[in-house]
Amino acid sequence: MSANPIELSLLRRMRRNRATASLRSLVRETTLTRGDLVQPLFIRAGEGEPDPVESMPRVVRHTLRSLAEECRLLVGRGIPAIALFPSIDGSKKDALGTHATASDNILFEAIRSVKSACPSLVVITDVALDPYTDHGHDGLLNGRGEVDNDSTVEALQRLALTQAQAGADVVAPSDMMDGRVKAIREFLDGEGYVETSILAYAAKYASGYYGPFRDAVKSGSKHARLDKRGYQMDPSNVREALLEVKLDEEEGADMVMVKPAGPYLDIIRAVREYTLLPLAAYQVSGEYAQIHAAARLGWLDYDATRDESLLAIKRAGADMIFTYFAAEVADSLTR
Repeated sequence: MSANPIELSLLRRMRRNRATASLRSLVRETTLTRGDLVQPLFIRAGEGEPDPVESMPRVVRHTLRSLAEECRLLVGRGIPAIALFPSIDGSKKDALGTHATASDNILFEAIRSVKSACPSLVVITDVALDPYTDHGHDGLLNGRGEVDNDSTVEALQRLALTQAQAGADVVAPSDMMDGRVKAIREFLDGEGYVETSILAYAAKYASGYYGPFRDAVKSGSKHARLDKRGYQMDPSNVREALLEVKLDEEEGADMVMVKPAGPYLDIIRAVREYTLLPLAAYQVSGEYAQIHAAARLGWLDYDATRDESLLAIKRAGADMIFTYFAAEVADSLTR
């Protein structure tokens, strides 16, 4: 080995810009901020302490009291928005999802409670029937046991209106029915809710990553496996996602979403390059749960993996990220 160190003749040394934390900060291309995050929250009826969701560590089904307290904490941490999902008692579910627009639906009281406690917090509500149907599907079934598109859209119009009347800032149809964005927009406008925004779950895939969420909202099926491939997207397809975005944009969507996020970074990038609309991405329950599980086994560094997963979604092109990590990462992020 030579006593003199070898020095290559290089004009470009990429490591120069990585030498110190300050240099890395100056040349950083993507920055995740608190303002990028939406915290999904689950709400249930009744009193007492919040119920832990077994398959989602640190996630609970809130009561009205704990929900208001949590939202005050989120505002204090600089989180701008929440997405509310109800967990409905099985006794209130039926094939038609009639409890969705019932006056005693806990979701409506939750919306009013949050807007009273935290007026500045953006409240996003899920427009779908799966929390309310006893079969677990996002829509109404026809005589063949298939989800009927047009009758479902009519039910979704009523649900979106009731959510807007309760004070929701953004209604977010996640059902993947054809034509629902236009129908909801026209229905809201006709009732005077022209200022209520629509966030369309434009590219929602029939993913295996949704299991813990269905546990959280108790939207399981009577059957062994709930098959939603007849209306949610085939994970094989990219061009179809762009067509879905095009249609939702033409129908009046104010924002569009890709779901899930982490396994679909290529879809997020493709949609980002296709549309000028604000783009949301949902880091779903399975993504959240697998990071927790691997970290608990000592296979991953929890904080590093969590933060990298969120940065990757932002880097792919998302303007906002729905993530169960929002509250816990907020303190380490800038506004």
